[in-house]
Amino acid sequence: MQKYTNMASLLGLLCTSVMVILVSTNVPVKAAKEFKVGEDLGWTVPDANNTAIFNQWASRNRFHIGDSLSFEYKNDSVLVVDKYDYYHCNTSKPIAAFNNGTSVVKLDRPGPFYFISGNPDHCKNGQRLLVDVMSPHKISPPTSAFPPEPDEAAASPSPTQSSGVLVSVTLSSVSVALIATFVTFLLSAP
Repeated sequence: MQKYTNMASLLGLLCTSVMVILVSTNVPVKAAKEFKVGEDLGWTVPDANNTAIFNQWASRNRFHIGDSLSFEYKNDSVLVVDKYDYYHCNTSKPIAAFNNGTSVVKLDRPGPFYFISGNPDHCKNGQRLLVDVMSPHKISPPTSAFPPEPDEAAASPSPTQSSGVLVSVTLSSVSVALIATFVTFLLSAP
């Protein structure tokens, strides 16, 4: 019976260690999302009183790398253009052009994506879209535990430095301790 108790403890410790390692790597998992441009309106020329509708729609959403935009339209087209062509409704040098009525564009990098109608008059009347794809979050190393030296020439007074030391414990240090405990347990088992 003692052998099974040790084995159960060992298995529990192993599972806990694996979970701590997975959590400490802090790898985000996010499913890609497909956004329908203009929602129910679709990709069409907006009303004269609502020419900013596409960019307002984009500002209400958060776009990530891997997401895609779905354009639905009739008797029109979608052009992917650079910043200059976007602001000047220039249709002569698109990066990509679509005219099949239903087009899906994958957002494959962070930063701005510029879309206009293939009809310059439609673009001038507000049928254009600027989407900003968010950069992935990077985990930055912890900052120094000690505050910077006060600047003697500073115009405003600064708070008095504390004599205490800031201690930071991260999940990675906890996971290393658990792994060390696991290895010690393995080596000490009969």
